[in-house]
Amino acid sequence: MHVAFFLLLAASLARFLLRHPWDGAAGWVVALSAALAGLYVLGPGAAAPASRRGRVWLAAVVAVWLVLVVVAPSFALCAVPLLYTGLRLLPPRAALVLVALLTLFVVVALQKLADSGVDPMLLVAPPAAAAIATAVFVHAQRQADRQRALIADLLRTRRELAATERREGTLAERQRLSMEIHDTLAQGLSSQRMLLQAAERTWDADPEAARRHVGTAASIAEHNLAEARRFVHDLAPADLAASGGDLAEALRALAAREANGALRVRFHAEGEGGALPDRVASALLRIAQGALANVREHAGATTAAVTLTRLGDQVVLDVADDGRGFDPSAGPSVGGPGGGPAAGASGVRGHGLPAMRARVAALGGTLTVESAPGEGTVLSASIPVPSEE
Repeated sequence: MHVAFFLLLAASLARFLLRHPWDGAAGWVVALSAALAGLYVLGPGAAAPASRRGRVWLAAVVAVWLVLVVVAPSFALCAVPLLYTGLRLLPPRAALVLVALLTLFVVVALQKLADSGVDPMLLVAPPAAAAIATAVFVHAQRQADRQRALIADLLRTRRELAATERREGTLAERQRLSMEIHDTLAQGLSSQRMLLQAAERTWDADPEAARRHVGTAASIAEHNLAEARRFVHDLAPADLAASGGDLAEALRALAAREANGALRVRFHAEGEGGALPDRVASALLRIAQGALANVREHAGATTAAVTLTRLGDQVVLDVADDGRGFDPSAGPSVGGPGGGPAAGASGVRGHGLPAMRARVAALGGTLTVESAPGEGTVLSASIPVPSEE
């Protein structure tokens, strides 16, 4: 637009000087042309519509141009860039008034330049061209406004989505910590409490047994400390890290640690396959920890069996006990006639079974519990494992 203005200004000045010999009027025309060019160069550029400086500048440019057109009608076509500048800098109504004024002066100037009287074409063409130019500019402005509004909506939506994702991430992390604490620290603290209570009861009658209970409680406390440090840093469970990521070895170590004089725990692995993904191995180990802790605390069982089975594209973990059992449809409760791996899913603790289900569901698997009063309990967790290409 700036280049077009200066080209039109130079062409109009050249036309005037070629058609009119140098006289007093020519000096004024050259001076006014220089003043108009200087004012245009000093313009505010992309000034905002509300800028008072932009409006004052435009008024000065239009005033000089009007005087120049009165003296030399050849400068009428310089109105085209001024028309777009006015539309850009002024409010809609003021811009339309300016367009009408510029168009009127162009029509009058072109009629003066016509060789033979009034030319109907020169009466109709400038207003039509001005109307088309104004319509195109207004349409483009509206499109630009809609685009800016759309971009603002997209940015706002993206910010809201980011905030939602942050909230979901916070909730997921809270759930992770809740399950980790339940399956490690809470279970370990419960075991320590039971061992220390047993040591207190036998301290006088059987000091050797009491010392064994205290030693076992200290061992559990050390293991829980390692677990706490690892899940704070979102690392693998301690047993899994110690076994080099081998879930079978980690479950074997867990079974050996959970076995005591009153409860025998056996472990058995079936099937073959490569190493399990870290998330799957960690989830199954945590489920086994929670299940065995509930067997020890609530089932009144003498034997528990942990079985890990690889079945092609899925892995299955079974934890069975010969304890009191319960009616799954009635819902187990802590200390009630249920026990088994699912005990603790409701009642005082109320987090065991839901935590297990959440772990399995997050990996696309299923968790089932089979039990009956007096017939023990079997918990089975099945998780799909992607096949290796």
